This record gives sequence, structure tokens and C-alpha cells, in this order.
Amino acid sequence: MSSKHHLSLKHIGLRLVSILLCLFVLTGCRAKNEDNSGADNTVIQNQESVALETGSSVQAVVNDTVSYEKEDEYTAWQNQSAVFITFKGSSADIEGAGAVVSDAQITITAPGVYVISGKMDDGQIIVDSQQKGTVRLILNGAEVQCTDNAPVYIKNADKTIISLEAGTENIIKDGKNYVFPDSEADGPNAAIFSEDDLTINGTGSLKVYGNYNNGINVKDDLKIISGTIDIQAVDDGLIGRDLTAVRDGSLTIEAGGDAMKATNDEGTDKGFVLVEGGTFHLTAGSDGIQAETSVVIKAGEFTITTGGGSVNGRSVSQEGFNPWARGAKQAESTTNATEETESDSAKGIKSASAIQISGGSLNIDALDDTIHSNGIIRIKGGSISAASGDDGIHADTSIVIENGDITITKSYEGIESAEIVIQDGNILVHAQDDGLNAAGGNDGSSLGGRPGQNSFNSSVAARISLDGGTLVVYADGDGLDSNGSTSMSDGTILVHGPTNGGNGSLDYAGAFNISGGLLIAAGSSGMAQAPSETSQQYSVLMTYDSAQKAGTIVHVEDSKGKEVVTFAPEKAYQTILISSPS
Repeated sequence: MSSKHHLSLKHIGLRLVSILLCLFVLTGCRAKNEDNSGADNTVIQNQESVALETGSSVQAVVNDTVSYEKEDEYTAWQNQSAVFITFKGSSADIEGAGAVVSDAQITITAPGVYVISGKMDDGQIIVDSQQKGTVRLILNGAEVQCTDNAPVYIKNADKTIISLEAGTENIIKDGKNYVFPDSEADGPNAAIFSEDDLTINGTGSLKVYGNYNNGINVKDDLKIISGTIDIQAVDDGLIGRDLTAVRDGSLTIEAGGDAMKATNDEGTDKGFVLVEGGTFHLTAGSDGIQAETSVVIKAGEFTITTGGGSVNGRSVSQEGFNPWARGAKQAESTTNATEETESDSAKGIKSASAIQISGGSLNIDALDDTIHSNGIIRIKGGSISAASGDDGIHADTSIVIENGDITITKSYEGIESAEIVIQDGNILVHAQDDGLNAAGGNDGSSLGGRPGQNSFNSSVAARISLDGGTLVVYADGDGLDSNGSTSMSDGTILVHGPTNGGNGSLDYAGAFNISGGLLIAAGSSGMAQAPSETSQQYSVLMTYDSAQKAGTIVHVEDSKGKEVVTFAPEKAYQTILISSPS
């Protein structure tokens, strides 16, 4: 047989009509399908996606929980009755009532507007207001350093707002060691530490140096409306215990621990991270964005690097694989932390319950999974570019991709969950093992203690459902691997690989029912499978006597000589599976 193979449908015995596949035209290929009453797709088609249901609930909770008040917006203070605090090295001048100074320690005792400027060499701002009302701190070219405690300590206030005055640069910096009244004291552990709600707004800039432990730590709600914020912290960069919400602004965070997080795990309406816009440059030794309940991203430009990046991940073939053998910056002292202890991980975006992405541009380079949820992931839009030392996108329970552009340039498993549903979007996956992997895979390739092994939700039936969009997979393991059933009703799926005879381009344990869409899967022959015979749409599986070189063209035409498919697999192959509405 020549380098260009002609598969005549006279010899195959299947009825196909003319269709032309142009390689890597990501607009998709759709056609109306004939019904086949003998096919049994009922179970897969009627199984409602866990992620669709849970994702809607997550969004409802976020909408009910996060609200912005009028005072959260920046307002000019020049015409207001303000108190002026001017630092002068080791002392400070105060003009107005509501604040007192004692030994370079400024204590604010009442609601009001406080305009702060000048440099404090070694002092502290303490907000301790017992009255109802908002304390607003206008940072107007202020530099506050404190060698043995939090430079800004919001001890008690109904609410505090930090406003960054336009055109000013403000610096908050602590020392490496804090001094507390006694060993039992649960004192501050961040350069800016708040026991109550904190909002940051304005168009000026703020640099925070958390040399002791964290950069900004808020025990209730943290809201960032605007501003340019640069944080360097030996442990975590930005923490809102109940809520971390960013509406806009520019955030650059370098953290030995997590870059951004919400830590409250005591209820479903707390522990959220919500991003509605802004620009983010996050470099973390551990997780980039982490939430104890859910992460919701609606918009924003993200560049996230964790654990030194995917380059620090090791190949599964390497002896003594240790996913945490990295040279990333670590916290200098874990004994300083007062937050709940956490397992070591270096994921790009991580959630204990749910992640929902509906917009924005995310560029993630992670030692561990780039996007990881212990529950569900729902992607409704946006652009994601992911390089992972482990899994590209992983959820223990369910992943639903409704739209968006997703490129996984490097991964162990590409997209992995108990349930994977693709409804639309443009998806490109490069995987060292399986491209799509539902609940561990039929061949067990990702079980048995493999590197970075994740768990799955045993109560969810393993399945892959392909209902639209374009998916291109380059896999060294299985291309599409399901420990249960697989279904396809629409879309364009192209699978290149594997070349190893112990894997297959398609691998499923239950049934693979195809009723529509274009599927081409080329790979090795040892584990080759085709869709189930009960499918509504026909398929052809061709096996060659020997492996064909990458780029060898496969050409299918009907009995009249009309072209059905022309395809050039980009990896060596010995089998090719083709299914088309035509």
C-alpha cells in the first residue's frame, strides 16, 4: 500500500456520503443525523450533569453573598471633614479629632476620614473603633514600617476602607519577627491585618511587604474595587477569610505560599473567591488562587505561576518521582501562620467545592494541576492556556465545558474527572498520559499511586459526553479514556496517538454510542476500540499490518469516488477510527 491509502467503501461495506475534513479548521463540522431506533443512548443522554446543576447553585450563592455598597466606591475627600495624620520619621502630627498618638503608635478610635501621609520609620496604625460607622484611611503618599508587628492593624471597626489617592505611591512593610504580649496571643500575622471587613479602592498604588508571614489578611470580607497593588510575602499574599472579591485593579503578588485565597470552610456561603475584572500577575510557591468553597471568575487578565512552573514537574518514567521537589520560594517560618493548616499543593486555581469560569484570559504554568476542584468545574467562556506538571483540568466530581478557548500545552492527564461533558468551545490537549480521563480510566493508567494521583467522586457514574465544539487531542496514553460510558452527538473530535500498544486512542468500559459529529482517532493497535455497534452513526476502524509513519495520509471515498475524509495523523499509527454523519 502506498503512502496515501485509499479505503474504498465497496470493500468496507458501510454507507457514507461525501464530506471533506480540512485539518485543524476549528469551526467544527455539523450535520443532521438519521434516527436509528435500534440504538440505545437513553441512559447517557438522560443523565443530567452534576456540574450544570451545582454550577448554577454556586453562582446563585455568590450573587446573594457579594454586594458592593456606595461607599465602596472611591470618593474625593477634599471637601469632607477629614483628620490629617502626617508621619515624620519617629513621630506624627495629628490635625483633628478621632486619633491619638503614643510612642509612634497611631490609634484611630472613631469612624471618619483620615488622610495619612509621610514616612513612619518604625510605628503602627491601629484602628480600634467601638462605634458604628466606617473608618476610611486615605493613603496619600504614606510609608509605614513596623519591625515587630503589623504596620496596619484593624483591631475593631464596623468597616474599614483603604483609599489609594491618585498619583501616590504608598508602602506598608513589616519585619521578620513579631513581638506579642504573651505566647497565647493570637495576634496579627500580616503587614495589613484586619479583624473586620476591609475594602480597598482608589487609583494610586500600594506596595505591601509581608516579611513576617502574610501580605494582607482580612478575617471577614475583603473587597478590592480598584488600585495598583504589589504584594511580596513569605507565606500567603492576599487573604479574605469569608470572601476575597476583586472587581478591578492591577494585582502583582509574589508569595511563598498561596497568592490569593479565601479560607473559611464553616459554611457554603463563605470562603469564596470572586473576580469580576482586573489584571493579575501571581507567582506562588503553593496555589495561585485557592478557595475553601468556590472560585468564580467572570473576567480579568491572569498570569499565574506556581511551584516554579510545570518545568519542575517530573516525568512519570523518572525514578523517585516527587511532585514537590521544586526550587520555588517557600515560607520562611510555618510556625508563624495562624490560619488552618493546609496540604502542600502548587495548583494554579484550586477549590474545595466548585470553580466557574465565564470569561477572562488565563495563562497558567503550574507544578501541580492548573485548574483543580474537589467538586465540580464549569467553564462557560474565556480563554485558558495551561501548562501543568500534573493534570491540566481536574475535578473530583464533574467538568462541564460550555464554551471558551482552552489550550493545554503540557500535562500528565489533560482533562480528568468522574464526569466530563463538552458542549461547545475550541479545546486542544497535549497529555503525557490520557487526553480525556473519566474516573481513572478503563485501563487503570492513572490509578495505583501514579504521580499526583487525584480522587474521584464514587457516587457519580463515570462518563464522557461530547455534544459539540472542537476537541483536538495529542496523547501518549489513551486519547479518550472512560471508566464508564462515552457518548458523542455533535462536534469535531481529532485524536493523535498513542503510539504505545498498551493504550488506545479510544478506551471505554461500558458503551460508546455515537449519534452525530465527526470523530477521527488514530493510534496504536494493541488496545484499539471503536464505538458500539448500537450507535446511530456508522464508524469504520482500519487496522494496518504495521505502523504507519506520522503524516501518512488516510483518504476515504464512497463507491462513486467522492471524497469522505482526508486526514494526516501527526503521530505514528497502526489503527484509524473514522465516524461521520456522511
